[in-house]
Amino acid sequence: MFRDQVKIFVLAGAGGAGSLHFRREKFVPKGGPDGGDGGRGGSVYAVADSSHNTLHHYVFHHHHRAKAGGDGSMRRRHGSAGDDLLLPVPVGTVIHDADTGTVLGDLTEPGQRVLVARGGRGGLGNTHFATATYQAPHIAEKGEPGEERSLLLELKLIADVGIAGLPNAGKSTLLASVTAARPKIADYPFTTLTPNLGVTVVDDYSFVLADIPGLIEGAHEGLGLGHEFLRHIERTSVLIHVVDGSAGTATQILSSIGVVDAELALYSEELQSRPKVIAVNKMDVPSAREQWPAVLAALAERSLSAYPISAATGEGVQPLMRQVRRILEEERERQTALLPETETVIVPPHVDELRIERLRGGGFRVHNRQAIRAVTMTDMASEEALVRLQALLRRFGVTQALERAGVTDGDTVFIGDTDLVWGNVAEEPTSRRLTRRERMALRSADDSLT
Repeated sequence: MFRDQVKIFVLAGAGGAGSLHFRREKFVPKGGPDGGDGGRGGSVYAVADSSHNTLHHYVFHHHHRAKAGGDGSMRRRHGSAGDDLLLPVPVGTVIHDADTGTVLGDLTEPGQRVLVARGGRGGLGNTHFATATYQAPHIAEKGEPGEERSLLLELKLIADVGIAGLPNAGKSTLLASVTAARPKIADYPFTTLTPNLGVTVVDDYSFVLADIPGLIEGAHEGLGLGHEFLRHIERTSVLIHVVDGSAGTATQILSSIGVVDAELALYSEELQSRPKVIAVNKMDVPSAREQWPAVLAALAERSLSAYPISAATGEGVQPLMRQVRRILEEERERQTALLPETETVIVPPHVDELRIERLRGGGFRVHNRQAIRAVTMTDMASEEALVRLQALLRRFGVTQALERAGVTDGDTVFIGDTDLVWGNVAEEPTSRRLTRRERMALRSADDSLT
């Protein structure tokens, strides 16, 4: 079954917990801390795979989870990193954040990948917190939870030429006559319910054609098959507009051309300027032959050229495809000329938002990723860990922001899923300062957020 849109949920692996351990060996009475770090959790990537041509394999498998990192252990043994999870998708898939609508990636080449959920950082073992004056730290971090995200996967077929037109105009018949594709063909509207792809060769020049299901008036608003398949025209370079030459008088035929043109323009203004060839089909039918001179004259008045064809018998198809090839070659050369010789991507510096929200029911909520991560990775049962958390909140500017917002002793402060009673946590720590290793680890963690 062809499926070109599906919603899934992904969860990256959580980081492993750091180890709180001290050497306990004979003849080593002051062995010191030797707890290892937790391993990083596995991340989730979407990968363009040319062996897939539909998103159907995600219809009944909506939840995807990467492996968690291993916990650290004694003798500075670090936990193993969790395996990354690779989600294969067809080439041409656009990845959206389902909650915000943000485009995370557009995979147009085989092997391209995009990170959709980052694995959690592993917690630091107590080895990192030892100094000359603080030789027995009872602190170890918990692992950071992995990111979770709802994704909307949208497949837009990648084809050089799109075959468009009203239902039952002969689009599938034309595709079958010039390629090895075998779409469903019948004499009733909406025979084609899914896009079909085929490869044709014109004088040793090959290109891909896509048969787009029939459009009707109002398709740009989702009527008929509407948005379900209009998206597949967006990537094509040239359009073949197939018209039923036996569908009434010349005026009626011109009217049907106008309906499709209007729907394409209303769906996307850029489609209006897309190179297009008009193919007046069913010339094997006597009524179509009779109307052809009038249709040709009417199109000439509008400065439009058309090719009379019979997709069923092959009449006139070769001249049509040679013209399509010429236009496609010119379009490819034009697009190549527009490409810059070098492309420089400038990534703006990451700025972590800090916002304090005063709650109606009393208390404050802190909106800050660094603070949420620090609280999540802190062992709240450890007094030493709480002292370190105080230093981190002041370093991130959270303490100062809360004081400016009017926080007082006894107020409840919500940071992520954790609620803290302000007072003990807000006091300036005096037991120790952050070690150099801690500061380096924090800088490394900050970089991982960007």
